[in-house]
Amino acid sequence: MTTTISFRDRAVLRAVAAGRCEISGVCLRIDGLSCCDQFAAMRLTQAGLITGSEREPARLTPSGQALLEAA
Repeated sequence: MTTTISFRDRAVLRAVAAGRCEISGVCLRIDGLSCCDQFAAMRLTQAGLITGSEREPARLTPSGQALLEAA
């Protein structure tokens, strides 16, 4: 499977990997601030690259980890 993601999505994945993100509803917060891309959490979750529940740190899925390592 080949997945192409944007530079912004790779940056979000790196922030998730560093433990700097949480999912709040459909919003992604990075370092306590709302992500300017309001659809990032939904897009990356639906792609199976991140996971998380309300007010808990977002986590990379194995697919997200592999994609980030390959980038």
